[in-house]
Amino acid sequence: MEDPFTMFRDRFEATSSLHDGVTFELLESLLTPSKREALAWMEQTGGEPNVVALNGRLVIVDTAKESPAGRRSVCLDESARLGRKKNASAASVESMIETLEVHLLTPEQYQALQIQFSFDEKTSSWLKTPDVIRQKGGALFGDRRYETTFIYHNGADSYYASRGFRVCIELD
Repeated sequence: MEDPFTMFRDRFEATSSLHDGVTFELLESLLTPSKREALAWMEQTGGEPNVVALNGRLVIVDTAKESPAGRRSVCLDESARLGRKKNASAASVESMIETLEVHLLTPEQYQALQIQFSFDEKTSSWLKTPDVIRQKGGALFGDRRYETTFIYHNGADSYYASRGFRVCIELD
């Protein structure tokens, strides 16, 4: 496999319209060792990370056309995963990102990204869920169908082969 940082740089340079005016030299200066580690993980799990302006902030975010393949078939959090009586998933979103400097996309971030480019047309992605919903056993996810972005709910303990999750790294 090609070096994750090289793959990221090549993608960054090939998609200048997503981050107009940002140089790779500036970007490199913002990447702490922990952010580089998170970036490598994003690349290795199929996220195709890139730099975008999201709600007025510069972030590195998963731009893969479908939910990253290396992050599918997981429950939202450990509580939901461990609470399953049968067939618990091997991992949860929470367990996969707990040591990384990344954040699960919020519904607002997800919708803002869908305006910039279309994704999750065959898959779906877990989203950061408000505590009031999570305390009742629910969780949010999003996808894009019929040229429209949808935000839905499901039990937090559910998992599907076509549902993964997207993350972002804040740069400022």
